[in-house]
Amino acid sequence: MSENVNVPEEVLEASAEKQLSETLQIRRDKLSNLQAEGKDPFEITKYDQTHHSAEIKTNFDELEGKSVSIAGRMMSKRIMGKASFCNIQDLEGNIQSYVARDAIGEEEYSAFKKLDIGDIVGIKGEVFKTKTGEVSIHASEVTLLSKSLKILPEKYHGLTNTDMRYRQRYIDLIMNDEAKTTFLRRSKIISTIRRYLDGQGFMEVETPMLVSNAGGAAARPFETHFNALDLDVKLRISLELYLKRLIVGGMEKVYEIGRVFRNEGLDTRHNPEFTLMELYQAYTDYHGMMDLTENMFRYVAKEVLGTTTITYNGVEMDLGKPFERITMIDAVKKYSGVDFNEIKTLEEARAVAKEHHVEYEERHKKGDILNLFFEEFVEEHLIQPTFVMDHPIEISPLTKKKPGNPEYVERFEMFMNGWEMCNAYSELNDPIDQRERFKAQEALLAQGDEEANTTDEDFLYALELGMPPTGGIGYGIDRMVMLLTDSASIRDVLLFPTMKPLE
Repeated sequence: MSENVNVPEEVLEASAEKQLSETLQIRRDKLSNLQAEGKDPFEITKYDQTHHSAEIKTNFDELEGKSVSIAGRMMSKRIMGKASFCNIQDLEGNIQSYVARDAIGEEEYSAFKKLDIGDIVGIKGEVFKTKTGEVSIHASEVTLLSKSLKILPEKYHGLTNTDMRYRQRYIDLIMNDEAKTTFLRRSKIISTIRRYLDGQGFMEVETPMLVSNAGGAAARPFETHFNALDLDVKLRISLELYLKRLIVGGMEKVYEIGRVFRNEGLDTRHNPEFTLMELYQAYTDYHGMMDLTENMFRYVAKEVLGTTTITYNGVEMDLGKPFERITMIDAVKKYSGVDFNEIKTLEEARAVAKEHHVEYEERHKKGDILNLFFEEFVEEHLIQPTFVMDHPIEISPLTKKKPGNPEYVERFEMFMNGWEMCNAYSELNDPIDQRERFKAQEALLAQGDEEANTTDEDFLYALELGMPPTGGIGYGIDRMVMLLTDSASIRDVLLFPTMKPLE
């Protein structure tokens, strides 16, 4: 009897590495042989691709018996003597091809059998259905367009390591249909937003990313140095202040979709660089922004998903119904029982915070504590689309005060799934008031608040020229994509999310 031998783990690893190395060398040898024969695939500069896989399957009745040319990555191959099958994956999906020696010739068939999984190929042939009813292409020509020198993950497990999916998105897109679908849908969401706003008379513009003063939001900026001018600059944290300058200049409806950069942590809903859309419309207020937002979200869902009812993590949200509108004070009262209309002083606000175990900092004023109550008791309940209105002035340095109630401003945030989806104002256009707000922000900065704004003199100059009453809003595009694609993390909807470098 033979005895069972426990092979050391390091021996098994060494054997596997040797086998992998040999397999990769075989692929390089195949390439060298092709090049020696004057058949270098990397010298091919173009291929006449007439159709995609989904197009052929959808229009089979029209294309049956007709010649088509497809191109894509070979994902599987079955050699069966004089005839074989392979599966080609392109942008829209995949399709089977039947490759027979008698159809393409003996030399070409021998070359086909040497192809590897992962190679990029072009296939020309007639559209037909197999005996099992699968739409396929009967190949008359097979062209190697690019040689794959690496080995794809095993087909049925794909790239399952989440960290590597984000680092090597190109493999994720090859192996996971869901990933590709998510990013195709992301593109459609953004193009649909553009189509909607263009139809409303908005003009898309572009504003600077490198700025001397990073304002328009409460966030810590990234800093860099401009060598040519020996100047320290920041990466923008918002689009707001430049877009408002355009409103001053007479552009009545403007929007921008672009990257902004915030020097903050990483989690499932935050990435230090993300896509923000801001729009500004002259001669309207935050109620006009609510109407626009409700209509736009409904339009995008209908165009992209075909329905106004979306499901995220098993929870249904209905964009077809009128969105709820509630003030921050009423929302806090509804979910915590505390009525801030009855709280008149900072001391009273601190006392009720201690009573309800809401932690605050010494610098926080009454309005800050109201906002802390909102975050603690309210946000998680806002699953269906909800506009939360009328924020305290302390947390809204760029927003117009409510007439007759100067402690609060005409601002709203829209929430879905407990997430803030957008933030909107009746924009502050009083330059004297704006200067005082900037002073208050400067004081917070001096106290150690790294997210406070600094005074922007050029922006104040623009306001002093005169800015019309204006409604403005900012949307987190990535969160919108997360909801409309049922994606658990912001990294699932960013092609190349920020990652800590590997050792």
